[in-house]
Amino acid sequence: MSMRTLTQALTTAVALTAVVLTTTGAAVAAPGSSPPEPGVVRVDAGWVRGSVEDDHVSYTGIPYAAPPVGERRWEPPARPRPWQDVRDATAPSPYCPQLIRRVAVGQEDCLYLDVTAPAGVERGDRLPVLVWLYGGSFTTGGAREFDGAELATAGDVVVVTVNYRLGALGFLSAPALDSAGGNYGLMDQAEALRWVRRNAARFGGDPGNVTLAGQSAGARAVCAHLASPGSRGLFDRAIMQSGACDNAVPTLAAAQAFGERATEQVGCASVADVAACLHAVAPERLLGVLGGVGTDQINRRVADRPWNPVAGTPLLPRQPADALRDGSAARVPSLIGATSHELRAFLAGRPVTAESYRAMAEGNFGADAATVLAAYPLDDYDTPVLAAATLFGDWGGIVGACPVLRTAEAAAVRQPVYAYEFAEDSGQVAVDFPMGAYHGVDLSYLWDDLDPSLYPYPPLTAEQEQLSATMIDYWTAFARTGDPNGSGRPAWPEFGATGTVLGLSTSGIAPTPFAADHRCDLWSGLPR
Repeated sequence: MSMRTLTQALTTAVALTAVVLTTTGAAVAAPGSSPPEPGVVRVDAGWVRGSVEDDHVSYTGIPYAAPPVGERRWEPPARPRPWQDVRDATAPSPYCPQLIRRVAVGQEDCLYLDVTAPAGVERGDRLPVLVWLYGGSFTTGGAREFDGAELATAGDVVVVTVNYRLGALGFLSAPALDSAGGNYGLMDQAEALRWVRRNAARFGGDPGNVTLAGQSAGARAVCAHLASPGSRGLFDRAIMQSGACDNAVPTLAAAQAFGERATEQVGCASVADVAACLHAVAPERLLGVLGGVGTDQINRRVADRPWNPVAGTPLLPRQPADALRDGSAARVPSLIGATSHELRAFLAGRPVTAESYRAMAEGNFGADAATVLAAYPLDDYDTPVLAAATLFGDWGGIVGACPVLRTAEAAAVRQPVYAYEFAEDSGQVAVDFPMGAYHGVDLSYLWDDLDPSLYPYPPLTAEQEQLSATMIDYWTAFARTGDPNGSGRPAWPEFGATGTVLGLSTSGIAPTPFAADHRCDLWSGLPR
């Protein structure tokens, strides 16, 4: 379930401007081949002109790969063709094809990224670079949704937000196409990281100091790159928000089974040339393929969903959790955390009764259901839906607390890890259901000007603005040195040395009993 689906429980009126589905995108060019004014930078493929503001310069819609259209659909990304004139980099990056509230938006020519740098930065400066991968269940999201100005200016970093192929276009695993098991979206992200290595210095960034960060599906993508041999050396630190490496992704066999179902749905299963048939399918027909599979119940697991990184493939030989535990993952400093009530957003407005609560537990945990229900008795909660959100949020088969803790524990054996829990109550109520610190609400503390139709978070109070400023200090200090600590904010002990999870809220920034609060000892002994 993507964040856009979740917001339907919080708002009933949404204004959305649909982007017409196309297969190509035209570059808007201005005359000239030299930089006559501020905001013009030469990248390896040509000149780009950005938007110059008082405190930052932003560049949007820079192609980092060739358009993945026609014969290039379901192919690894290739370098973009150079351009001669100064390319306009002031319009929003196009969405990759996706459904936003059942409306088809985007275009296949979508492999673009946005760059934001503080004002006054020059080539030759060496600011840390933070590369952001958006969430959205690998089916929705876009670089255009995240304005990097606040992070860039407050933290003195260069911020890069990246588009990548989504859904069937990004993750279809079909033997008729290749033997790589899909993973085209991951290939796109790795290509964007290579672009950053080549071009960061042109924006005043340090290509030797790159932090790969993401939230939800974006965090799980970071996990995949930690485990991917092909991504080794492309980044130097990792930030994973509300997404755990401990959640298994589909195996190659499972992904190919999903691929067979998808191929049949679009009418290509029985033709002589399956690959040609798939390439001929219009992108809008691919958007609804396998819609709802693995998202219909909260007691599902990540691997039940068809559009995901695929393990047991050349790009991702091992499950990310296994790679962390056996030491084959990249050993880079990591910042890992979750919100206190991750799953409440997934359950807002859902009819959960005492009977269905017990049935979900019994169907999921079998012989262990009695033990689980004894730890989460209905009498401890105001409503069955609140009990379900707590139980399945702690278990975290899709998203939740204890897989995040296990990820921190595995990573901390070989690298510095800093763990957190975002605990600031949103104050929002949906159909008499308190949302608490739900999945995604922490984004508004790090990113400015989020579209309220997609991210309907309440405006921050003065106290919350201060929490936001502290979090930006932590995140950008970590991007700078691999350590979030610094003057003017509470100490953040390293997880591996102390087991500390830092609680982040306006009521205090201090160690919190995360494992006990979420009963992670119970879950560590039960099937995952």
